[in-house]
Amino acid sequence: MQLGTRWNVGDEPPTRLSESVIAAIREVEREIGDRPGWYWTLTYLESRPVVQLDDGTTIRVGHDGAVAVEQVD
Repeated sequence: MQLGTRWNVGDEPPTRLSESVIAAIREVEREIGDRPGWYWTLTYLESRPVVQLDDGTTIRVGHDGAVAVEQVD
């Protein structure tokens, strides 16, 4: 696993992420609303981005390039 970066919810995500991952991030942010003090963490697993929100919501890119959002209840 390779550590990437962290950024606040609502801030611009890293530009190295694909448009589909950024769209998934924006959709989650629309659903959760304003969350001051919450962060996204970007890491890489097998050279694919894994983006996790402080509440455990995770966005992954599969081997086939499909973007999946896993939300914690």
